[in-house]
Amino acid sequence: TYNTILIETDARGVATLTLNRPDKHNALNGELIAELYDAAEKLAADDDVRIVVLTGAGKSFCAGGDFNWFASNVEKTRSERVAQSATLARLLRRLDTLPKPLIGRINGPAYGGGVGMISVCDYTIGAEGARFGLTEVKLGLLPANISPYVVARIGKVHSRETMLSGALFDTARAERIGLLTEVVAPGDLDATVNRVVHDHLQAAPGAVADTKALIAYVASHDLETNMIYTADRLADAWETEEGIEGINSFINKGVPSWRVK
Repeated sequence: TYNTILIETDARGVATLTLNRPDKHNALNGELIAELYDAAEKLAADDDVRIVVLTGAGKSFCAGGDFNWFASNVEKTRSERVAQSATLARLLRRLDTLPKPLIGRINGPAYGGGVGMISVCDYTIGAEGARFGLTEVKLGLLPANISPYVVARIGKVHSRETMLSGALFDTARAERIGLLTEVVAPGDLDATVNRVVHDHLQAAPGAVADTKALIAYVASHDLETNMIYTADRLADAWETEEGIEGINSFINKGVPSWRVK
């Protein structure tokens, strides 16, 4: 039981993880960060969960850091402030390395840490009319913990364009710079999420987890190292139950057990 999030899992193994502080525009505070981390750990370990959809309750996706949380941290000691900051870093890392697809259902505005939450998703669908901003500099702060994920998502050039002014931008620009994968009318959001979820349900869960780890490794190593690593990974895949079933299903014109109609 959580106070700041909701989790619902359907028969297909699709878990919807909802930020549930609508009166605060789902702003991140200590409790929400802790509960999200705990939920992410459980979802990662649950073999019955194949996909996670991340969204927000109410009109906003996530307004970033809660100002009361910010203010409380100002009063803490240096070591306590570092510890509090690190909780957000650990949450983002846990979501980024989730061994299953993380689909962002971006139902409304996202600022600061909310943009960071979008950036760790594997596929993001935004509702037209939403606004976004990396607004930390307007408060005399830095987009510190989210920066590794935002820069990886939108690149160095777009990060400078958006982070250094803190100016807001719309869904068209969010899609153009790569923050959003798709932009749809608000009334089409759920149908689009369902389409994307269905596409991901055609993939073997173990292969998805291994491929997500593969992408992270390849992106951070040189070509020579990657040649050795990838040769091993493909050889490993040929030996897995999924790999054997998938190859046999293709040869025999069958349907592997993991595919959902």
